[in-house]
Amino acid sequence: MDLFAQVLVNGILLGGLYAVMALGLALVWGVLNIVNLAHGAFIMLGAYVSWYLYTGAHIDPFLGLPISAFVLFVLGYALQRGLLNLVVRAPMFNTLLITFGLEVVLTYLAQIAFSADFRTINPPYAGNSWQLGPVTVPVVRFAAFVVAIVLTIGMWIFLLRTRLGRAIRATAQNLVAARLYGVEPRHLYAMTFGLGLALAGAAGGLYGTVSQINPYIGGTLTAKSFAISIIGGLDNPLGVIVGGLFLGVVESLTKLYIGPTYGDVASFGILLLVLIVRPSGLLGRTA
Repeated sequence: MDLFAQVLVNGILLGGLYAVMALGLALVWGVLNIVNLAHGAFIMLGAYVSWYLYTGAHIDPFLGLPISAFVLFVLGYALQRGLLNLVVRAPMFNTLLITFGLEVVLTYLAQIAFSADFRTINPPYAGNSWQLGPVTVPVVRFAAFVVAIVLTIGMWIFLLRTRLGRAIRATAQNLVAARLYGVEPRHLYAMTFGLGLALAGAAGGLYGTVSQINPYIGGTLTAKSFAISIIGGLDNPLGVIVGGLFLGVVESLTKLYIGPTYGDVASFGILLLVLIVRPSGLLGRTA
């Protein structure tokens, strides 16, 4: 029972990180109808920005998260305004090809800049933990979980309560009506993509504090983010939290009871089941 409790806690902490990883992908997909195959590569870049800030500038990885988010926001705004806006209304296959090409280029550039070596962000408190009865809670993983949940809920409030957030939601629901109310689509699309990449940058910084990073982690992170977005539902940011927590717990329990190599099998098996039983996601609206 003690082992089960420990694995359950580990799964919940992992699920919070999964949620913020997927939030940027879900935002871009839901508003722009772009499945960003380079999303994991941008998370990887965010991790390297945090790593560089920590090793080069000695900035605590959690204090450096706003910088990582800002750097990725600027990159995302520029990419959307200068490149992706040209094909935003093209068939989805075109955007898949472009974002896949971006993923390949970013991975190659990261390999040149950082080599293929694994790197870690190890602040002085990295080995600290709290003992809650039979359960050990690592301080860094718990802090990453809290930040991830705050970011996810903050994005939900932003979309519901702010003028820009309402404009983003309106554009996602009805572009023609949004234009009639004075929304400028190109700028709004670029802002949305920038926000998606800002979340990816923050997620990368959090990921770097709990796991090793190298230029090739992007593909796996994209696949996880895609699965979580589908499982939770694209039209409800809180669904991403549910999807992330659900996937984190399932993966952890699968590794405990079946084997460490079956975590991904369970994740994508659940994705297939959700697509068959409830295609709109666990918290998505049904037709």
